Amino acid sequence: MSRDMWDPEIYARFTEERSRPFHDLLARVGAETPSYVVDAGCGTGELTAELARRWPQAEVHGFDASPAMIGKARPGDRLTFAVGDILDWRPERPVDVLVSNAVLQWVPEHRVVLPYWVEALAPGGWLAFQVPGNFHAPSHEAVREVIRLKWFEWLGDLLREDPVGEPADYLDLLARLGCAVDAWETTYLHVLPGENAVLGWIAGTALRPMLDRLPESEHAEFLADCGRLLDEVYPRMPYGTPFPFRRIFVVARKPAAGS
Repeated sequence: MSRDMWDPEIYARFTEERSRPFHDLLARVGAETPSYVVDAGCGTGELTAELARRWPQAEVHGFDASPAMIGKARPGDRLTFAVGDILDWRPERPVDVLVSNAVLQWVPEHRVVLPYWVEALAPGGWLAFQVPGNFHAPSHEAVREVIRLKWFEWLGDLLREDPVGEPADYLDLLARLGCAVDAWETTYLHVLPGENAVLGWIAGTALRPMLDRLPESEHAEFLADCGRLLDEVYPRMPYGTPFPFRRIFVVARKPAAGS
């Protein structure tokens, strides 16, 4: 996946719907006065700034693999940003709270990364992440069908296995590392406005690897093919387009010193 594939303007659509899981995740983090907080895969940094507001005494650092996203981030008092890759990142100091919001699904090796992240936590530190759990949803099945029928030569190798685990998988992995783990799932029923609403949603997320692969001259045709099938699967109602979206949440706490 290209480091520059992300379009911040497209991703910013449906900001309220995309940010709600972040706040639901943070509600389960019990850290009171952390001194160092990290946002792994921070995007354009708006939600990273929320971390600085929640913990006004903490230094907050966000990193993301996309230079385009980091270019939109706004550093501030106690708030810094940098380009960095999740697989390579290692902190220079122990982390009190490590957050990753809707990023690890893009990292097939993320189960290998999680033990490093636990190791990076200070004693009593918190790890919190959420990932989409909708790989088998009708939206993704529709895109895979479009690829199989017409775009397989270009995109067939992107028909990958489910990139994320179940809540129980993450609970087992992190509990074996000694953490106290809270893992759960939630299905949000978003109501999306406008025409081609689901296409507009996934154009900034699930379709980005496909659009990054295809020549720009093919983008319109590919999006039209996806849009026709998505509109069949998710019909527009007078009040908008209902769009169920399942997400998986994990909050883990490292044992405190001496415990």
